[in-house]
Amino acid sequence: MKTRSGLRTAACATGFAPLAALAAAPVPDKSDVAWMSVATLLVTMMTIPGLAMFYGGMVRARNMLSILMQVLVVFALVVVLWALYGYSLAFGGDGAFYGNLSKIFLHGITADSTAATFTRGVVIPELSFVAFQATFAGITCALVVGAFAERARFAAVLLFSALWFTFGYLPIAHAVWYWAGPDAITDAGALEAVLDGAGFMWARGALDFAGGTVVHINAGVAGLVGAWVIGKRIGYGRESMAPHSLVTTMIGASLLWVGWFGFNAGSSLEANGVAALAFVNTLLAGAAATVSWTLGEWLAKGRPSMLGAASGAVAGLVAITPACGFVGPMGALAIGLAAGMACLWGVNGLKRLLGADDSLDVFGVHGVGGIVGALLTGVFAAPSLGGTGVFDYVANAVAPGYSIVGQLWVQLQGVLLTIAWSAVVAWLAFRLVDRLVGLRVSEEDERQGLDISAHGETAYHR
Repeated sequence: MKTRSGLRTAACATGFAPLAALAAAPVPDKSDVAWMSVATLLVTMMTIPGLAMFYGGMVRARNMLSILMQVLVVFALVVVLWALYGYSLAFGGDGAFYGNLSKIFLHGITADSTAATFTRGVVIPELSFVAFQATFAGITCALVVGAFAERARFAAVLLFSALWFTFGYLPIAHAVWYWAGPDAITDAGALEAVLDGAGFMWARGALDFAGGTVVHINAGVAGLVGAWVIGKRIGYGRESMAPHSLVTTMIGASLLWVGWFGFNAGSSLEANGVAALAFVNTLLAGAAATVSWTLGEWLAKGRPSMLGAASGAVAGLVAITPACGFVGPMGALAIGLAAGMACLWGVNGLKRLLGADDSLDVFGVHGVGGIVGALLTGVFAAPSLGGTGVFDYVANAVAPGYSIVGQLWVQLQGVLLTIAWSAVVAWLAFRLVDRLVGLRVSEEDERQGLDISAHGETAYHR
């Protein structure tokens, strides 16, 4: 049943629909415009070069350029598709899982168009929102490729990315984030209308500030399915497949962490106190998970590793993503500590149980971390634990009587929906791509390395 007691505090950075023209149209504040431009740049940096270098250092030297190429071109391809039809389907109008094509090719969006934030009467340029959300779509699709690195055909990667973006990413983004904005809610009747037109999970009160379900669980599950369908790398479990450059991976992880401040704090859509809360929570959760992963690995294996510490940082950042604007700083520390331990198990024990060659631990870090973060958001968003609670836009105040159990149930529904949707879409997309162009390179090309066999280049001259 739909939640009728009040609207949740913005299920995320993107949970709104562009404002219609108002009688006295509000004007974007220059500070908000500047902050959203910076945040968009930071998310772009997360992908290129951040994610590219993080992944690149973890593959073998003969596949370094191939993973850089995949991340770069997938990001670029999805940004183009976002402008052509993705933005319209995700945020173009009412619907449970899709909008409409009213904004196809960004039709009708000009320098004067505005988009709602989470504050009544406060707007940003719609083009700022278009650009910010384009980077979210781009990095989500780029995350997936790490799961089947070192053996997938480049054409297959691009075709799969286009299909999964259209049928996997867009409907989940709409379902979790789309609503008509606070200015559409004037009374209880207006609230009913907003809920009827909102995305499937947003209308049920799901909390996802910056993409725990939309980005991380979604990408992690798609990657895991890809690893199963494509199969294990030649020599997996028998030959050394150690990262060729942990220095590069460390630089990539650092760029990811810095860029994540734009990813999370930018999701407030304003330069305000909520952005500051998301900012400090991003710092704390990343640090806490680095410490907990390092200690856990030290105890389990007798020595800590740099790869583990870097992976721990990313795990904490993943887990705080859905929670960053809803929980207090101590909640962020708790989420980070839990994520470090959970994802350490995810890339070791769980990975063995699943039996998949998830090359760069996309599911172990992003899938597991996203699930932990999404569920713990329901716990630590409680005002009694330092969280913000949920906001009732009819009363224009925080709604009383927050229920941790009730919110956990809603969060679990969002997690299960995302897992099921992404898995089915990914499986179908991979099977279709395999029929059309083939998923995997030949054994000879895989042994030679994709840098030479697919791109005719090498990362390092000997």
